[in-house]
Amino acid sequence: MAEKRAFTDIATNKKAYHDYEIIETMEAGIELRGTEIKSVRSRNVNLKDSFVLLRNGEAQALNIHISPWGFGNIFNHDPTRSRRLLLHKKEILRLTNLIMQRGYTLVPLKIYIKGRFAKLQVGLVKGKQVHDKRDAIREKDIKRDMDREMKNYR
Repeated sequence: MAEKRAFTDIATNKKAYHDYEIIETMEAGIELRGTEIKSVRSRNVNLKDSFVLLRNGEAQALNIHISPWGFGNIFNHDPTRSRRLLLHKKEILRLTNLIMQRGYTLVPLKIYIKGRFAKLQVGLVKGKQVHDKRDAIREKDIKRDMDREMKNYR
């Protein structure tokens, strides 16, 4: 009987959690080339400033930086090339309608390994105002102080 493997988080887009209010998340496969998956498994990925575009019925992830694999040669890839996301057609149509009507954006939140495959967690997001960011920072500071006090209390 095969045992289930746990998720292995590779990279998280912390800036997206700070700059955007996350409305909904979904899992998408990501189309990678030979040496790219080896780079992903060795955690050489940066999601900062990356985004997802929907065009021609396809979802494309742009500006995801996957460093060239150290042992590759001429077969290495361009680090910031656009990569196709593997989503169902109905999902792409629904996301396209939401983006067009309500002004949402698609942003990669996390990349992880699930079984043998690399998956990308994509978030349907809405931009935060400056005062919302300040409130989030204030809440995070208060929570950290409370946790620190509870730790010292025990």
